[in-house]
Amino acid sequence: MVKKIAVLGIFAGVANLVVRMVLSQVYNFLSPAIANEYVNPSIFRPWSDPLMSLFFLYPFLLGIVLAWIWDKTKSLVEGKTAIERAYKFGLAYWVIAGIPGMFITYSSFQVSLAMIVTWSFSGLVEAVVAGWIFAKKNP
Repeated sequence: MVKKIAVLGIFAGVANLVVRMVLSQVYNFLSPAIANEYVNPSIFRPWSDPLMSLFFLYPFLLGIVLAWIWDKTKSLVEGKTAIERAYKFGLAYWVIAGIPGMFITYSSFQVSLAMIVTWSFSGLVEAVVAGWIFAKKNP
């Protein structure tokens, strides 16, 4: 079972890395001000910093954790279709972790509300995408 969770988590991580990259491009196109916030060195490390490579591990770490949570809770997630179950799973995760996380981020860091909204929406979309993968491959 550990191998199945790891494989599904990595698969969800790849999907969410792609989703995150696409949504980032959309946000940057719709609001260049958000793109400018990312280059503020008082908030974010520059991409030349080797620690920034860890940024790309985040979707995989989250994917594995969410795959484990799905495996433990899938019987509680009701729905007639995989997408309905995915939405309920993603929404539950987002309410539990996303909303409080973005609340504390907004209150602690000098980032715009627009950035918080984009991060929040991305987190919800990514959780639903991961949930869809889990509902299809580990019903």
